[in-house]
Amino acid sequence: MISTPLCKRMALALVVLLGLTLAAGPAAALLKIDITQGNVDPLPLAVSEFDAAETEARRLGRGIADVISADLERSGLFQPIDRGAFIQTPAAMRVQPRFGDWRIINAQALVTGTTKLGADGKLRAEFRLWDVFAEQQMTGLVYTTAKDNWRRIAHLIADAIYKRLTGEDGYFDTRIVYVSESGPKTKLVKRLSIMDQDGYNNRYLTDGSHLVLTPRFSPTAQEITYLSYFHNTPRVYIYNIDSGQQEVLGDFPGMTFAPRFSPDGNKVVMSLITGGDNSELYSMDLRTRNIVQLTNNPAIDTSPSYAPDGSRITFNSDRGGSQQIYVMDADGSKVHRVSFGDGRYATPVWSPRGDLIAFTKMRRGRFYIGVMRTDGSGERLLTESFLDEGPTWAPNGRVIMFFRQARTRADGSGGESLLWSVDLTGRNLRRVVTPQDASDPAWSPLFSRSP
Repeated sequence: MISTPLCKRMALALVVLLGLTLAAGPAAALLKIDITQGNVDPLPLAVSEFDAAETEARRLGRGIADVISADLERSGLFQPIDRGAFIQTPAAMRVQPRFGDWRIINAQALVTGTTKLGADGKLRAEFRLWDVFAEQQMTGLVYTTAKDNWRRIAHLIADAIYKRLTGEDGYFDTRIVYVSESGPKTKLVKRLSIMDQDGYNNRYLTDGSHLVLTPRFSPTAQEITYLSYFHNTPRVYIYNIDSGQQEVLGDFPGMTFAPRFSPDGNKVVMSLITGGDNSELYSMDLRTRNIVQLTNNPAIDTSPSYAPDGSRITFNSDRGGSQQIYVMDADGSKVHRVSFGDGRYATPVWSPRGDLIAFTKMRRGRFYIGVMRTDGSGERLLTESFLDEGPTWAPNGRVIMFFRQARTRADGSGGESLLWSVDLTGRNLRRVVTPQDASDPAWSPLFSRSP
């Protein structure tokens, strides 16, 4: 059983379909995508509607198939085939597919499934992934849950397919917390918001009566830390998504910026201005509320982000004369600069894989989202626009989300701020749809899914 606070304590049973591999003729190497290559052609894949006897179960099965297709297509690694080209019907595949029918339309992988509503109203969804050319089942799972959770079932299935075909964890069963923006630029209302990674199930966590900035997930995805101005006083809050309760983490003198959890969830690191106009980095132990100063320099140190093992912190600072990226040990020692390219650097974020740092770059009036190795080598710019800012990593370290702001027109209109995602190749750039303007996205970790 899985207990998932983010889905309102959703109970979800999972069964692995074992012993169902079908072999036809000599054994063949099973299908796999090598995503370590810089240029990957999308894999042609067929996602059939899930077969069902009842009308409502059939509707849910169609929706599940649609979400699976959309998730996989959005990754840039898969090209779902139009169902109008399908020869075999879902009902005809209850035993096994006619693989020749799928080879004709160039499908290399095939997803089939069934949906059924039990007497208790719960949804049972089963799927199987097939290698069309090897004529073998690659994986199969059964989920049982409340029918209202059908979209999450689809994301879990898409993750399972992604992992089986790439060898790496997917990122579809995740959420995005961000700042929703509405109203005129002179009286902008900013609300803390949360949604599924594909833009669905959006809801507001705060009412907009106080400005909110820089939300970040805890490692458990149950809590969010963020900055809010209460009566024009900046405070760092922790918000529990499950209960809706929030508490003040710190009511510090001066300004507070960019709070972020440590990988173990026991600390928060942040930037504080305690006097003058320079800021220093501090960490707070959430168990004892003890605060430790990490930097001491007459410059602006801000935007700290932990390495996934918690041993180091990256941040940006102008201590060298211009805004650049630095790395130090988690206790504040061994500070060294890692960015040396043309331009200024900001908002560094360590990849969950530990191999890269994403950043915002400003050069010659343009903004970029880029990545570099943790020693500063191998810099690559992935996006460019009037204003791209605030990168956040998908939990598998293969996709980055950020916000892009348009230029304001002479009459004061325009200037909308929208969320976008891009993969590490820089070619799979996608708009992430939100109900209103949006900024400051933060990607959740994968939800717990252990049986």
